[in-house]
Amino acid sequence: MRRPASLAFILSIVLGGPALAQPRYEKPPKEVLDVLHAPPAPTPFLSPTGDTLALAQPVRYPPISDLAEPMLRLAGVRINPRSNAERSYTRYWVGMTLKRIADGAETPVAFPTGVRLGAPRWNASGSLLALTHEAADGVELWVVEAATGKARRLPDLHVNPALGSAFQWMPDQETLLVKLVPADRGAPPEAPLAPPGPKIQESAGTTVASSTYEARDLLRNSSDADLFDYYTTSRLALIHVPTGRVTYLGAAAIFGSVSPSPGGQHLLVERLHRPYSYQRAWYRFPREVEVWTVGGERVETLASLPLAEQVPIRGVPTGPREHDWRATAPATVVWAEALDGGNPKTKAEKRDRVMIKPLDGPVRELMQTESRFTGVRWIEKGGLALVSQYDVERIWTRTHLVDADDPAAPPRLVWDMSADERYRHPGWPVSRMLLSGAWAVLQQGGFVYLDGMGASPEGDRPFLDRLNLRTLVSERLFRSERGRYEEFVAWVDPAAGTFVTRRESPEDPPNFFLRTLGRKPLRGAASGEAAWASSSRPITQFPDPAPQVRGITKRLVTYTRPDGIPLSFTLYLPPGYQPGTRLPTLLWAYPIELAEKEVAGQVEGSPYRFTSLEGTSGLFLLLQGYAVLDDAAMPVVGPSETVYDTFVEQIVANAKAAIDKAVELGVTDPERVAVAGHSHGALMTANLLAWSDLFRAGIARSGAFNHTMRPFGFQNERRTFWQARDTYVKLSPVLQADRIDEPLLLIHGEVDQNPGTVPMQSEKLFEAVRGVGGTVRLVMLPHESHGYSALESTEHVLYEMITWLDRYVKNAPPRTRN
Repeated sequence: MRRPASLAFILSIVLGGPALAQPRYEKPPKEVLDVLHAPPAPTPFLSPTGDTLALAQPVRYPPISDLAEPMLRLAGVRINPRSNAERSYTRYWVGMTLKRIADGAETPVAFPTGVRLGAPRWNASGSLLALTHEAADGVELWVVEAATGKARRLPDLHVNPALGSAFQWMPDQETLLVKLVPADRGAPPEAPLAPPGPKIQESAGTTVASSTYEARDLLRNSSDADLFDYYTTSRLALIHVPTGRVTYLGAAAIFGSVSPSPGGQHLLVERLHRPYSYQRAWYRFPREVEVWTVGGERVETLASLPLAEQVPIRGVPTGPREHDWRATAPATVVWAEALDGGNPKTKAEKRDRVMIKPLDGPVRELMQTESRFTGVRWIEKGGLALVSQYDVERIWTRTHLVDADDPAAPPRLVWDMSADERYRHPGWPVSRMLLSGAWAVLQQGGFVYLDGMGASPEGDRPFLDRLNLRTLVSERLFRSERGRYEEFVAWVDPAAGTFVTRRESPEDPPNFFLRTLGRKPLRGAASGEAAWASSSRPITQFPDPAPQVRGITKRLVTYTRPDGIPLSFTLYLPPGYQPGTRLPTLLWAYPIELAEKEVAGQVEGSPYRFTSLEGTSGLFLLLQGYAVLDDAAMPVVGPSETVYDTFVEQIVANAKAAIDKAVELGVTDPERVAVAGHSHGALMTANLLAWSDLFRAGIARSGAFNHTMRPFGFQNERRTFWQARDTYVKLSPVLQADRIDEPLLLIHGEVDQNPGTVPMQSEKLFEAVRGVGGTVRLVMLPHESHGYSALESTEHVLYEMITWLDRYVKNAPPRTRN
């Protein structure tokens, strides 16, 4: 029902008043703050040799002053001009301890006070770690000796992390390949006070549309292009850690991916150059793909790739792409080439071919793929590799086993399944770092290992399998016991059957354990269960950071949609809950588009994980007396091309089924239910308020609400606005604002980096709902991107959510029905 805007509201805008006052950051209630500020557990980084854990102390919520530092948006990257550090997300560590797995001995690493450490990288021998520190004048490079815990800075240089990794270990494991900020680059270029001329773009009949999501922080003018040159230009160098000797390689340039060959004698180098684009990010810029010697001399140009401005939606550029070294050869390059012009809409028997070339040999074809090539994983012994492909139309994945050393051997199909499959998912191949520093699939005899989530109707039960490379039959070595959640982390010694796991339960915080397989397989193991016994001992003993949360109870609840699709949610109840009490309830969900009805009802997640309240999670409402239906299943099932035509009807059916089940259980008051979601979940929230009367209020965070602003596709919608006009309009809450007659809280980061959810999306929905007289509040978070990270922002978001739901849900008067 349409409503006119109130005269009082219009006058408040015209005349000014409280709405124009500068608000300050607010804090949620004390019981929420006590849990929010609980000390975080260290972040573990296991050595490749499996004998040492580097436990880094994270800063969970940086201060807003960190995010408020200057930021340049240049061709898809965000750069802090003070330090040249990449600034998409602010995440760092402030300390480290090395823990020996054999005896539990700990060695603290002495860093200076106030460090902002990046993630550490072990060398293959496990003797050294390298990591960065963002200092006041640049990004420093530090090295830690594992045996002693001694940390030292590699002096007189600053690395450049603007375009990908700034450093990596060479195969000798004592030399670092780095991108350095040129010492002589001078001051950054200044933009002219007056532009030299207009910005001009032209198109002449091109009909190939590119995805909305590629328009990320684009260059705006020639001054931006000059700044991009300045901050992304690097000098490659080799740093010998024991001596500190620096060897410079070639001239300064803009380097994308740079990687050493497993043999250690060559480098695979991507070198970007002009002309740039105002429509696409840096990864579409022209580039030369070259092989260099470790002395910096160019050996061969593998590809000269032009500007790729017109890449079809969900397509790939034409020409060679995705160059990489074969992990199990000294110097062999592998890449893919499109056979269909890079366009998934083109009918083609084969879409890609995978090429392989030793540096001293000819190019040959490894295999052709019916669908789009998505990657190759080399198995560490011999020439075997797993080559994967993805069918964007069917949402289907296939993996073949190929032998690069035997061209006559045909590829063998290993897996062929829906990409949304959970219950029958075989797991992911377990890799390890080879002595060369390259990563490959671990092989023990005639077996490789697979580690999976183990989804099942009772929830996730992670597993570790081994796959026979001859028969392609798997055997289960380990599966998490019922009642807890334990997942494989890494092998310590496959021959001895020892590996590291991470274990948790609703009562026990996550900790690391050393497991040892028994010597003989079990007899009569049930199907799907472990065929081998194993024992374990603890490696870490991290304490419960917030014991007061243990009073929260949870369980997996299953139910069925009216059309027969099975659904589920995890039901959380607050501490001290009295059975039979009907509570105000929050439904939190994220819609998932599925092509196969058979996988739509598969359960995801586990009720046996440790309950942890972090960030801006809706679970904090449990501390305020709410029930939470978390991760409520929200499948939208149908053909990939037209699935969004029934999006509204299906999310309404999903939501009603969830509420009905919670009411049936006796925990939910059907007159006091709210819905909330983030990103695509925010679109779901606004549409549920527009197209149903199931909820009293909603919270939509960092969403997109007007699809005419992203007319070349959104989420998994493949059609353009002009091909599916009615669907775009129906699913745009801005265009349906007169239907939103429940209070809606909108929250958005002011510098959202996601091109599909620009801040204007929330601003325009606020204006629309306000304009038709609805109840709506817009909170724009300074310096925050698509997610929210600063402490002040996190506290304020929780304050807003709790205040909004207390006002319009918990303490809502009886609903007036027409």
